Amino acid sequence: MSSRRHDPLAQVSDFDIRLLRIFRSVVECGGFSAAETVLGIGRSAISQQMSDLEQRLGLRLCQRGRAGFSLTEEGREVYQSALQLLSALESFRTEVNGLHQHLRGELIIGLTDNLVTLPHMRITHALAQLKERGPDVQIQIRMIAPNEVEQGVLDGRLHVGVVPQASALSGLEYQPLYSERSLLYCAVGHPLFYADDKQLDDERINAQDAIAPTFRLPAEIQAHYQALNCTASASDREGMAFLILTGRYIGYLPDHYASLWVQQGRLRALKPATRFYDLSLASVTRKGRRPHLVLESFLESLAATR
Repeated sequence: MSSRRHDPLAQVSDFDIRLLRIFRSVVECGGFSAAETVLGIGRSAISQQMSDLEQRLGLRLCQRGRAGFSLTEEGREVYQSALQLLSALESFRTEVNGLHQHLRGELIIGLTDNLVTLPHMRITHALAQLKERGPDVQIQIRMIAPNEVEQGVLDGRLHVGVVPQASALSGLEYQPLYSERSLLYCAVGHPLFYADDKQLDDERINAQDAIAPTFRLPAEIQAHYQALNCTASASDREGMAFLILTGRYIGYLPDHYASLWVQQGRLRALKPATRFYDLSLASVTRKGRRPHLVLESFLESLAATR
């Protein structure tokens, strides 16, 4: 019956690595006594650690006694192997730390359109910090409808997205970023453009042709559209702006997005004290995603700008 040879060191544990570090110090110091100061432990403790290492390896590593300290032939070979192992571990640690300091890879972001005019500029600041930390990071921004952003994050085409926060989809995580206010606008040429707000009743406003978004919104915001006579639709805010600027439709737009046209005298808000809603925007990532250092760095920067 054949016997299987026992491997005395089938696995290298953290304890083994600690013993090898002590062994290296003992060898480099030339003995147990000289290693006491370097290691910060007593001679008897060092002797015990060396005995533990010899037992773990099944080898006699050194001679110690009145004749002084000396390595055995096996001890010299173990010392050389220990140097290689500890050097490799240090190189691994340095390289991993370097990955944190010098990010590499890509970040693919899906954004709801027309967030860049938000005064907070948190996405812009987070991207700036990411680029500063990782000059070699490749950033791709895709401006797509909110529904497509969520689907892109779900199927892995996007690492992260920013969308209006409605009911959460299964498989996605949402982190609130900020909110924006939307007002009800009409453009020059529309019958209501020069109407006095004090004389403008809700019944007349609700009778006008209006635009409804096709992307998901919270129920309390959908109620604002249900009150209107929505005869057109758009998948994003830019599409809604196109239709409003025809002077034939009314519709809601974020106030930061519409402000330039308001200043130019091309848009006006209808009864802004009452016809408005506040919409929360959130970053969205996939639950259970694989570790992605570039993405985590961007999310950290995004959270830090709150």
